[in-house]
Amino acid sequence: MRKMPEDKVHKITSVTCTAPVNIAVIKYWGKRDEDLILPINSSLSVTLDQDQLKTTTTAACSRSFKEDRIWLNGKEEDINQPRLQSCLRELRRLARKRRSDGDSSTDVLSYSHKIHICSVNNFPTAAGLASSAAGYACLVYTLSQLLGVEGELSEVARQGSGSACRSMYGGFVQWRMGEQEDGKDSVAEQVEAESHWQELRVLILVVSAERKPVGSTAGMQTSVETSPLLKHRADSLVPGRMEDMINAIRQCDFAAFGELTMKAIVAYTFDAGPNAVIYTLQQHMAEFLQVVMQFFPPETNGGQFLKGLPVSPVTLSEELKSSIGMDPLPKGIRYIISTKPGPGPRLVDDPSLHLLGPDGLPKKTA
Repeated sequence: MRKMPEDKVHKITSVTCTAPVNIAVIKYWGKRDEDLILPINSSLSVTLDQDQLKTTTTAACSRSFKEDRIWLNGKEEDINQPRLQSCLRELRRLARKRRSDGDSSTDVLSYSHKIHICSVNNFPTAAGLASSAAGYACLVYTLSQLLGVEGELSEVARQGSGSACRSMYGGFVQWRMGEQEDGKDSVAEQVEAESHWQELRVLILVVSAERKPVGSTAGMQTSVETSPLLKHRADSLVPGRMEDMINAIRQCDFAAFGELTMKAIVAYTFDAGPNAVIYTLQQHMAEFLQVVMQFFPPETNGGQFLKGLPVSPVTLSEELKSSIGMDPLPKGIRYIISTKPGPGPRLVDDPSLHLLGPDGLPKKTA
């Protein structure tokens, strides 16, 4: 069942879902419409496996709730944040429309009830690891399940965070910039499923888990206002690179994929923070990881250094060590997350995993 039975006292209906992080390899940086979050160019990303990085969100509605409320990572936040309100309004509108169109399966009261939302990340928030993308994708998907909304949801997620539209799908996803002024054609679509390129692997080198000093929105605005080359990139370079990247993904051509991102046996990119995201193939994972650990040695008492998918250790040759030509930098990397392409948002069927209790408030953590 998708919904918990209504509590006899509080009459609360709850839904819990998870959603993934995505990391762009052809990036969008800058908006042509700040209110609708319409980008100046199309983009393409890899959705990462939720076993390593995900947002979990529970949404509940009840006649007894007095107001909409939201808790993020254990702290209550302002529900009136404009982008959050945009998503709530649109999903309620779609729920009302479905009911008015004669769909009796939609709870006639649910879209008028107040909603409580609780969301947590299992990775650093606001540190440049696309937490807003996973967060808004999870919010939109969870509320769509709660309110009985179906259809194209990436447009709704985009109104919360631009890159969130790409987290509505698994695998390899493009976000078409669109041409319409109302943004109806600025949506995401899956290029290939996560199972398409099974050898592709991702390493996230976490240098800092702290909140980044300049937010993505502010950074984009500054770039649009000050960079004379940004428009040239969006108009002249990105369209061809998008086509080339899609072809590389469909052909599982890592040489072309890597060249478009960075020339090497591995390809690196950064999101909006200091943490490097490394793309490579499974056959290179062990050796590359050992090189990283050779020159960025983990702290002996610093906790688990490699998280996520296991990687078998290998021994580096002295020739390889000497050819790199750099001294070890202790504490340069806090930890590494090993992952791969993964699926889009998922419904959590186990009621015990709901983040909200039977009173509609966040559960107490031990």
